[in-house]
Amino acid sequence: MEKSNDSGTKKPKRLTSVVWNHFERVRKADICYAVCVHCNKRLSGSSNSGTTHLRNHLMRCLKRSNFDVSQLLAAKRRKKDNTISLANISFDEGQRKEEYVKPTIIKFEQEHKKDDIINFGSSKFDQERSQHDLARMIILHGYPLSLVEQVGFKVFVKNLQPLFEFMPNGAVEVSCIDIYRREKEKVYDMINRLQGRINLSIEMWSSTENYSYLCLSAHYIDEEWTLQKKILNFVTLDSLHTEDLLPEVIIKCLNEWDIDGKLFALTLDDCSISEDITLRIKERVSEKRPFLSTRQLLDIRSAAHLINSIAQDAMEALQEVIQKIRESIRYVRSSQVVQAKFNEIAQHATINTQKVLFLDFPVQWKSTYLMLETAVEYRSAFSLFQDHDPSYSSTLSDEEWEWATSVTGYLKLLVEITNVFSGNKFPTANVYFPEICDAHIQLIDWCRSSDSFLSPMAMKMKAKFDKYWGKCSLALALAAVLDPRFKMKLVEYYYSLIYGSTALERIKEVSDGIKELFNAYSICSTMIDQGSALPGSSLPSTSCSSRDRLKGFDRFLHETSQSQSMTSDLDKYLEEPIFPRNSDFNILNWWKVHMPRYPILSMMARDVLGTPMSTLAPELAFTTGGRVLDSSRSSLNPDTREALICTQDWLRNESGDLNPSPIHSALPLLIE
Repeated sequence: MEKSNDSGTKKPKRLTSVVWNHFERVRKADICYAVCVHCNKRLSGSSNSGTTHLRNHLMRCLKRSNFDVSQLLAAKRRKKDNTISLANISFDEGQRKEEYVKPTIIKFEQEHKKDDIINFGSSKFDQERSQHDLARMIILHGYPLSLVEQVGFKVFVKNLQPLFEFMPNGAVEVSCIDIYRREKEKVYDMINRLQGRINLSIEMWSSTENYSYLCLSAHYIDEEWTLQKKILNFVTLDSLHTEDLLPEVIIKCLNEWDIDGKLFALTLDDCSISEDITLRIKERVSEKRPFLSTRQLLDIRSAAHLINSIAQDAMEALQEVIQKIRESIRYVRSSQVVQAKFNEIAQHATINTQKVLFLDFPVQWKSTYLMLETAVEYRSAFSLFQDHDPSYSSTLSDEEWEWATSVTGYLKLLVEITNVFSGNKFPTANVYFPEICDAHIQLIDWCRSSDSFLSPMAMKMKAKFDKYWGKCSLALALAAVLDPRFKMKLVEYYYSLIYGSTALERIKEVSDGIKELFNAYSICSTMIDQGSALPGSSLPSTSCSSRDRLKGFDRFLHETSQSQSMTSDLDKYLEEPIFPRNSDFNILNWWKVHMPRYPILSMMARDVLGTPMSTLAPELAFTTGGRVLDSSRSSLNPDTREALICTQDWLRNESGDLNPSPIHSALPLLIE
């Protein structure tokens, strides 16, 4: 709008910017002013001054009625593009420039409830909604709660929305706990509606303050045949939580989520954990699973932890040689003159490699392997270098070079296996069997060495492997059999190489094991058909009804009817030709498509393939220090810590953000 105190006949210039909806143009003599309709502040209104200063004032005007400044910015962009696009809603190109920008209604699918509607340009500022969004942002991105007290954050928010009232740490913490409780209810309902069973992984964590933590995660394949993982609990262990009390802590968590009757497999970090822990959990779970014995609750140890552990055994045995190699590389790289002399010797020794000598990062054993691999290629150059440089004292004997070459060969296989395990965020259980079998065969071969250094090292690694193999081989084989590209053929192939003349007995153990498990699922399926299972569950009911007292009859009926009925799902599956191997094969998609053909077997495959055969996150696959909680999380009280870690995991899964969580602490720096 424009007011004039002049009676001149000159026609006023047309005002085209939407900014003039918030200013009155006043002309006094030859000077034009723009007066803010909100605070009455007077600014230059001359056409030569433009409107940028007016927009800037509006953004800072504390008395304006909370108009959305994005209207002004959108109008500015519209002059360039002839189209305003906000949240996928566009205005027609023919819209008049002087027309006031219409408020745009935007619905937020994830961050806001479905019935929440934000009306830019007309709605009032919502302090409560903003506090909720701030707490959600802190959880999702792992920011410290103290973020709200940082000066830079306050300045940023105040410029963005002057009406926002800052909260103390305590209020943010309360908001985070509220979000945790709401999200926990959603996860609880979702898990208890699952048709399949739950696989539980139990991971041990630590902190720089020497506190210990227990992380329980549920693994399952959902109705769309997608492998999922959700952190259920992050328990802080105090000095009272001895190993004897760990089963009670775990059982308490299972009861909290009401999944002890749906448990299929239990995966722990390594074989050093007491057998009594898993036995007590098995006994408790079997009380709610009358048709599945404790034998059929799979007891798994992490395959990645095994490979990591035997790799460290190899490097520990070679520690003195590795240290000499580090000192040799450090000396060669000590000056440009020494480096040039070494390169000249390497050229005369006809070493044809593009690799460059480097020092490893000891807490990442893959880097040690790569350092050894490169150094071995320069072996002849190092041997000649000692004759040309008397200051070089970290020489290796021929025998030590042979040991380094052999151990490097061992580590190469372990690196390749770990790469397979860590190549997928959540790999299905079928990928582990061939890799573990390859490691088994190689260990058998290494143990045959006559070298007094290599043989004891290999025997130590083999003893650790055998303990794992005795506990997990059946579960690994079951998952491989349920891969339609392999079925029993892969088991027959590897067992003949591993066991030789006793292979048939071992193969029969696998065959009997899968039949026993299938029969248990068949009985469960029969009870579902008869209506004696829990609604929406593949598990038999545990209530004390008359049908439960006839559970022995159900088993008898199933077993005696098998010979009279058609071929079972399992027999049909095993008799049919194997599926051709190809690089883009998706086993979960295959079972989803073939569910109608194998209704009972597909139910079993869903649970078996969803079993976590490893508990080590891909980003920690080659580390030697274990899982360490970052300092910002370890300083919180236990309830808040659990709420933030669990909710972050749930929100990231919901939004599809599967990047590693900040709780996977950065590794300690190695300073040369």
